[in-house]
Amino acid sequence: MEFLIITGLSGAGKSRAADVLEDLDFYCVDNLPVAMLPRFAEFCLGMGGRYDRVALVVDVRDREGFNDIFGSLNKLWELGCEYRILFVEADRATIVKRYKESRRPHPLQAEAGSLEKAVDMEFELMSGVRERADFVINTSRLTLGRLQSEIYRLFVGDASKRQLSVTVMSFGFKYGLPIEADMVFDVRFLPNPFYVTELRGKSGLDKEVADFIFEHKTSRDFMAKLLELIDFLLPQYVEEGKHTLTIAVGCTGGRHRSVAVAAALTEHIRAAGQSAENVNRDMDK
Repeated sequence: MEFLIITGLSGAGKSRAADVLEDLDFYCVDNLPVAMLPRFAEFCLGMGGRYDRVALVVDVRDREGFNDIFGSLNKLWELGCEYRILFVEADRATIVKRYKESRRPHPLQAEAGSLEKAVDMEFELMSGVRERADFVINTSRLTLGRLQSEIYRLFVGDASKRQLSVTVMSFGFKYGLPIEADMVFDVRFLPNPFYVTELRGKSGLDKEVADFIFEHKTSRDFMAKLLELIDFLLPQYVEEGKHTLTIAVGCTGGRHRSVAVAAALTEHIRAAGQSAENVNRDMDK
């Protein structure tokens, strides 16, 4: 069982880190009482592999219980539960700024008397846990995407090898834009097989239709530029931490040009080693 304890400074991004780990199939629990750590580990160990990746967030929100964090960690070892600690931190100025922007009180603010003193108190309280941490992430200058990349690097490997869930969708403008699209390409300028009698009843999935479209230089030039753009964009979206991407390609009725272009784009993405689903929303309308 992979047992990860997420802790660190309030306002540093522990819950965000847990959200990313949840996407990596960790079973995550936020704000678990420290005293529950051994019991929860014992429960997971007794479930026969049902919970094989677990991430628990513990911190000073459990003010009294957190004082016994080391006692609870020792009990984990006694149970034979090997664990690792991820410590999430940020610099003092960043944490103060985040709390002022969110207008939420720091967990220690009532005890400390001010936000700044609360942050300083927490730095001191957490110093011992930080020393025992297996991983430390400082989020002071990290976007959410960069935080995701760092967590992937630590718990998956090379973040650049992550896979987007890509959907390439063809559609007809006369039926409306797909609201789920992240980007839309209008191919109504391409030669239209609708005006060729023997092609009108076919779709962009038929070889005759695709050949008709792509035998024109305009179509080939467009595809070359489109594929170059997509090849550039996909790694950028992965680096930024995006998980899903819908690329919509539209023509007038969504039966010929958009279908052929979407099919060619899907094939190109797959050939590059990226999974992609081809959906033809309006082809049969």
